[in-house]
Amino acid sequence: MRHGKKVNHLGRTAPHRKALMANMASSLIIHKRITTTLAKAKALRTYVEPLITKGKDATTHNQRTVFAYLKDKEAVKELFTVVGTKIANRPGGYTRILKVGNRMGDNAEMAFIELVDFNEYFQGFGTDKKDAKKTRRGRSKTTAAAPKVSSTPVTAVASEVAEEVEVLPVVETTVVDEAAIVEETPVAIENTTIEEAQVEETAETVQTEEVSATEEASVEETPTSEEDSKEEESKPE
Repeated sequence: MRHGKKVNHLGRTAPHRKALMANMASSLIIHKRITTTLAKAKALRTYVEPLITKGKDATTHNQRTVFAYLKDKEAVKELFTVVGTKIANRPGGYTRILKVGNRMGDNAEMAFIELVDFNEYFQGFGTDKKDAKKTRRGRSKTTAAAPKVSSTPVTAVASEVAEEVEVLPVVETTVVDEAAIVEETPVAIENTTIEEAQVEETAETVQTEEVSATEEASVEETPTSEEDSKEEESKPE
């Protein structure tokens, strides 16, 4: 039984496992982020972070030691020139693991593993804890200074203000009774409407009288014309 053994063998022999970790560490240093299974990402974190710590001090001994693990000249050069200078002020915790769901097929848990200082889109990028401003949540002991009060008495100030104010002449205003005006206007409107109605009625009566007179004249003229025609017929030829 494997009591107390925290190393994950990943189902591989020792040489296979060392080659796997070396290749993944080199890819992480060059590309700054790789996608793998969650178990491999956790095993890679314990493998690569001691090597990144050695990358801070670019001595010959450290370079040879890192090359013995990675077996990749480009990865070693990138670690001591780019990554080492970028993480110089960080005291550990160089990598971050983010779960991205399960893999199609075998349903294995997948994850990103990336270098913390090279993710420009993550919240808090570029902020240094030492340079960050520290704020206290408690109340400050210093009290705000009270406003200064002038020593001049109130009566003196009132007298000065009264002298500065100019006396304006009194203008007599005539009060207009708006209610009376409002009440009178409807009466005038009603009178005008009554007069218009009377004028219309007189015009209608005149028109009817003229029509009746013309009808009577036409009726009186028609019999005479008939009598004349009869007399002309009765005359001998």
